[in-house]
Amino acid sequence: MTNQTSEACTVYVFHRSPMEALELRIRGEYREMPGMRLKVEQGMRLWSLDRPTCQEALNDLVHQGFLTRDDTGRYARAHSGY
Repeated sequence: MTNQTSEACTVYVFHRSPMEALELRIRGEYREMPGMRLKVEQGMRLWSLDRPTCQEALNDLVHQGFLTRDDTGRYARAHSGY
């Protein structure tokens, strides 16, 4: 017969909101293609999103400093090196 001892353990579960998960996905796309510049309509097609959701996600990433938006309405990575 073996003696088993157990120690207290803390498990942390982090839940992301759907918008946080989407923004993480968009960040990944821009990291994979640093020269990518998309208009909202292109993002809608790429990520299968409706306009309000796509605009909100892209604008959030602009406010976070990850993306920039130029005068033509294209979103690009803020520090892509291009």
